[in-house]
Amino acid sequence: MNLVIDVGNTQVKLAIYSKGRLIKKVTDAQKNISARASELILSYPSISAGIISSVGKVNKQQLQRLKKIVPLHILSSRTVLPFKNKYKTPLTLGVDRIALVSASAEKYPDSNVLIIDAGTCVTYDFVNSKNEYLGGAISPGIRTRYKSLNNLTANLPLLETKPPRSIIGNTTASSIHSGVIFGILKELDGVIEEYKNDHQDLTVILTGGDAKFLSKRLKSSIFANSNFLLEGLNYILEFNIK
Repeated sequence: MNLVIDVGNTQVKLAIYSKGRLIKKVTDAQKNISARASELILSYPSISAGIISSVGKVNKQQLQRLKKIVPLHILSSRTVLPFKNKYKTPLTLGVDRIALVSASAEKYPDSNVLIIDAGTCVTYDFVNSKNEYLGGAISPGIRTRYKSLNNLTANLPLLETKPPRSIIGNTTASSIHSGVIFGILKELDGVIEEYKNDHQDLTVILTGGDAKFLSKRLKSSIFANSNFLLEGLNYILEFNIK
């Protein structure tokens, strides 16, 4: 059994995998990583290895505690990966994107795949049918767009995410909702269309915290998978302990 830990910008996800199958998943605040990991290992004593991916801030003390709990692989750009990385600045490639591309290499070999991770940022990552990672794009996520309008202007309020009833906003609030939600939906559909112009056999994966909200509103055909990053981390771990 493997312990998989994904530290995001706001939360941490911990999952147990056995023979490639998800057994358990929990979500908590980052400060509780060690306690949660200890609880899982007590509940699943067959856990023999772990991996952690962090785009948030994990301090040295937390890492040391985790290393005492389980043999731990810390994902980085220097990790041996199950794909060919053709990114021109591989040392700057985020570990979250590395994990997503690895999941693609396992789940969709010999395919052209566009992975869209919709969270604090929206990341686009493209892997071709030769198992080559070529790169992608980074864009503001839904909450980042709402917060930016509030932080960078004097009079616009910070609103909770809400689907607009119409593209024409007739109040400040409805105008913000229209701009944010229709803006990101049009962006997603437009990016997917651009990739499909070059790769008609394209497989599109949508994951991340906003995947459920966005998937039912997109015009494009996609596969939604909320656990895609965790699956990629587990595959990387298996790939490195063979």
